[in-house]
Amino acid sequence: MSRTDVWRPDDKAAPTPVAPGSVYREDILETIEQTIKNLDDELRALSMDIHDHPELRYEERHAHDALTAFMESHGFNVTRHYHLETAWLASFTHGNGGRTIGINSEMDALEGVGHACGHNLIAIAGVAVACAIKAAFEKFDINGKVELLGTPAEESGSGKVKLLDAGAYKNIDACLMCHPAPGPIGSVSLSSCLALERIQVEYFGHTAHAALSPWEGKNALDAAVLGYNNISALRQQLRPTHRVHGIFEGKDWAPNIIPDYAKFICFVRAPTRAEQQQTMKRVLPCFEAAALATGCTHKVTSLGATYDLRQNKALGNEVAHIACSKYGQVDYEWGIKSASTDFGNVTYALPSLHPGFAIPSIVDGGNHTPGFEKAAATVAAHHACLDVSKALAATGVRVVIDDEFYAEVRKTFEEDKTVRDLV
Repeated sequence: MSRTDVWRPDDKAAPTPVAPGSVYREDILETIEQTIKNLDDELRALSMDIHDHPELRYEERHAHDALTAFMESHGFNVTRHYHLETAWLASFTHGNGGRTIGINSEMDALEGVGHACGHNLIAIAGVAVACAIKAAFEKFDINGKVELLGTPAEESGSGKVKLLDAGAYKNIDACLMCHPAPGPIGSVSLSSCLALERIQVEYFGHTAHAALSPWEGKNALDAAVLGYNNISALRQQLRPTHRVHGIFEGKDWAPNIIPDYAKFICFVRAPTRAEQQQTMKRVLPCFEAAALATGCTHKVTSLGATYDLRQNKALGNEVAHIACSKYGQVDYEWGIKSASTDFGNVTYALPSLHPGFAIPSIVDGGNHTPGFEKAAATVAAHHACLDVSKALAATGVRVVIDDEFYAEVRKTFEEDKTVRDLV
């Protein structure tokens, strides 16, 4: 796409042309840019500190302490261990009344490959946006509030879903965050992502000596393998945008003993939550058939669901306009559109935006690879992170001060919700 085209993938109309040029309240954007420039060295040090101390889901204690100390030192009211042990809230209020803009900072890493999804960059992006909005509130005497949530366990732990259920987002009028990915350098992506449900299928059989008396057994591993193969056959009849994949797990297995227990952990994904639920209806009989064929019993347990990103059109167009005017280009052909994130659930609950920003990586060095882990520590990635942070901060301030703009944000959210409900 060209840098002047701003649209959503599910729009029926042609792209809305947005020409590069002046942005809303240039004076506010200049303050945001100067604030982030002044914080550059501190943000870089914070990013590298988190990158050098990778922590898995719900174990982000070092990141929790480093980020809360940073926010406290920059004048924010900090609540540590906010609803969850490693979650936190940093808030700043100026004046009386006004809207509340929310921001998210992720912190967790991946087992074996550290910050190979660049959450060190997501962490400092949230910090940069919050600090820049605070500076704008103070300089221009803006009534409003900014809330930065430190959200743990995005990788498989669905930390934001738990925070959402606990009420952490209840006072936020709109929420913003961003995510790195390989893509055209200098560009921002407003793609969606895949809705996901994680399921655990347990098979229960009967053990027996595999050579002496195999007829006495009911092979739970055979059941799991059949379930896997049934899924493989089903894939031929699924849409190419849908994903079903998983692994086996067992306990006390030995080659001469028929296993009486096996576990199949399976992920089911689709472009929207509604589509994912329809595909799930076709997946579940695959597991049941495997149990029937082997004489085993089975139990299906949901391990949690995350939704597709419902990128708010008004927020997206504003970020796109700022990015195209000041920092680069916008498209929908990369980002995390074939991955999943727990921020999707937030976008279903309130007006939200989750743009991707491109960082340079090696060939085949996308998210969740060692190459991307190295890329997330580069200076080029740091600069790309700060550029998208400026656009998000300016958009966040506009949410607070421009009633007409916020009315459009709410209108597009309600329209999108109506479309979802009709599917």
